[in-house]
Amino acid sequence: MNDTIKLKLSNQALGAIMMALQESLLNQLDIVPILKNFDLETTNEGALVVLNPPTVRFSDDSTITEEDLLNIVK
Repeated sequence: MNDTIKLKLSNQALGAIMMALQESLLNQLDIVPILKNFDLETTNEGALVVLNPPTVRFSDDSTITEEDLLNIVK
């Protein structure tokens, strides 16, 4: 008997992965710690959502501090 549960990524989860990838590429970070830190939850429809997706910066001051980078992988 196969008791596996099949899940799919929600659009929100896919967006969170893409944001993590972009952050990783722009800041030359390893993406693995970012992805491993994702807190996931399933919806009633069986889709995964990310409860703590990466944030997007929308300011003219694009300076990223070392503290910002450390917070990404927490």
